Amino acid sequence: MNIHEKFMGRCIELAKSGFGQTYPNPMVGCVIVCDGKIIAEGWHHKAGEPHAEVNAIQNLEDESLIKKSTIYVSLEPCSHFGKTPPCADLIVSKGFKKAVIGTVDPFAKVSGKGIQKLMTNGCSVLVGILEDKCIELNKRFMRFHEQKRPYVILKWAESQDGFLSPFEYGKSGKNDPIWLTNAYSKQLVHKWRSEEQAILVGKHTALMDNPSLTTKLWESKHPLKIIINKELEVPADNAIFSDKAETLVFTSKLPQSVFQQHINYSQIDFKTPVIPQILKELHQREIQSLIVEGGKITLESFIDSNLWDEARVFISPKTLKCGTPAPKFDKQPYSSKNILKDKLSFYNNEST
Repeated sequence: MNIHEKFMGRCIELAKSGFGQTYPNPMVGCVIVCDGKIIAEGWHHKAGEPHAEVNAIQNLEDESLIKKSTIYVSLEPCSHFGKTPPCADLIVSKGFKKAVIGTVDPFAKVSGKGIQKLMTNGCSVLVGILEDKCIELNKRFMRFHEQKRPYVILKWAESQDGFLSPFEYGKSGKNDPIWLTNAYSKQLVHKWRSEEQAILVGKHTALMDNPSLTTKLWESKHPLKIIINKELEVPADNAIFSDKAETLVFTSKLPQSVFQQHINYSQIDFKTPVIPQILKELHQREIQSLIVEGGKITLESFIDSNLWDEARVFISPKTLKCGTPAPKFDKQPYSSKNILKDKLSFYNNEST
């Protein structure tokens, strides 16, 4: 690892501190280096608040060191006025003569313009240090701006013999789902929900499981709840329509009247592929990430459309011998781990 990679690695670690808090902005970390030592650092804490470069400069005790210092930043400094002034302008005005940047910002209002502004004003710029890791850090932001859709995460649990959970007659007097995973796996799923902007299920999952799709096992914000509900068959008292978070309904027909302000409807054409329409609408709503927890039909709709980016699959130690077969795809996990007796495997869709 060379010296530039060392300091860029620190930028990446700092940036991760803002995970889940910076939407719609990317996560960014910044360090200022003088004579081979970090003299200030910062990261972007939350959307609408100062960017990483601003925080690092504010944490600098002696600004007279700037002219002989190098500023490292994991993503190209912004060059436009948004909720905050351009960071490229700040870097120039402070007198930095050297900048090292992890990767170019794909956002159209920035892409290349921040780098050009630095160079035009006499700042030497090096780009592409730990670029793959800087892109991975902001894979949701990158996918959103490059492919005009959210980053899509598929999640499901299956039995040891490859079935999704069936139902059994329970104490409630109705058919209850058989839980395949343990309490720690369930809590992890709620943590994941808190990290993404939206969560989606299909009609059948809503009717059979009556899911709340909240983060009740992980104290955090709730994601936007999304349901594919073609004929508006899911009853109004279903947990998915609770007012704990906004709900977006994709349907073939709009309701005659809407009484709950936290529920929105989007009419799409079910005679043509549904998933591209949904992702286009979510892009227009500035949703950068989506976790799909639907059943077999919904999950396979994303798989068959090749509109997914990663999958997280739990394999339970339980054997069911019956039920709905779990979704299948020709992928090998890039990583696996055990959560007690549950096995969790992670997959990447390298073709997206």
